[in-house]
Amino acid sequence: MASAWFGGPGPGLCAVLLSVVVVDYFFVPPFHSFSVSASAGAYFAAFVACALVASWVSSSKKKIELALKQGLDQLEVRVSERTAELMRTQAELAHLSQVLSMGELTASIAHEINQPLTAVVTHGHACVEWLSANPPNLEKTRQTVERIIQDGTRAGAVLLRIRALFNKEAPAKHWFDMNEVIHEMTVFLRDEATRRGVSIRTDLVPGLPKVKADRVQLQQVMLNLMVNGMDAVAEMTGRPKELLICAQEESTELIVRVEDSGVGLDGETVEKIFNPFFTTKAHGVGMGLSISRSIIESHGGHLWAVPRPSGGAIFQFTLPIRPKDADA
Repeated sequence: MASAWFGGPGPGLCAVLLSVVVVDYFFVPPFHSFSVSASAGAYFAAFVACALVASWVSSSKKKIELALKQGLDQLEVRVSERTAELMRTQAELAHLSQVLSMGELTASIAHEINQPLTAVVTHGHACVEWLSANPPNLEKTRQTVERIIQDGTRAGAVLLRIRALFNKEAPAKHWFDMNEVIHEMTVFLRDEATRRGVSIRTDLVPGLPKVKADRVQLQQVMLNLMVNGMDAVAEMTGRPKELLICAQEESTELIVRVEDSGVGLDGETVEKIFNPFFTTKAHGVGMGLSISRSIIESHGGHLWAVPRPSGGAIFQFTLPIRPKDADA
């Protein structure tokens, strides 16, 4: 067995032959002779068979052990190579993640700032039209200038929120009436809705409990949902272009719904519409709904969309509310 273990099959077989000769000469009757008596034949045959089997087992086990060691060495080399490849891939993915995050952040900031700046430009052109009239319509000009001031103030507030985000500051949350925000956005979009031929209606329950939130951020959410609704009904023909905003109390939450009579949503779109950079518009960025959902979730609520039974879509979100007796 030792010869087969250290030397392999050849030395092991030589050791078996030598052992057979020694046993035959010294231990198998008649002693000191290479002949085998009839009574010792079975014993001698058993010895030879056991010696061969032991030598074969020993050499086979050694061969397997050597193969296993070689395999482990090769595996270790491959693991080292694979680890190096994974580290390089991880570095590349980290760089790609930074690039994508920067792109997403840039799109987010552009989307947040674009709406009030667009409104400022639109109202500026309106001011020029009112002043060009003969005689100039000073009352309309004054109203439009007030809206420009409001939009400029809102753009500045958005920039302050972005700055607070980079400084890791907490959102400026205060208690206020959500109905007031809805009314502000309805008035703000009234001229745009009239230009597009869209009817905006509200169904607001008076005396709703207040919500504690960032007013500017919720204005952005309402503005985004309402503009999306108007975009959805812009190309509709054959039925009224309507936008309905509802707010009601349900248990410990405030539910706000924005319903449109547009083309509606299919099941696949409902699942993807809140994903970053997914859009159904030809020139959309695909960040508005993603940002809106993030804002609502940061306030402890939830934003989702469902098809409207009579045609169109319903976007609705929830917010924790303040009990009515909290003011007392």
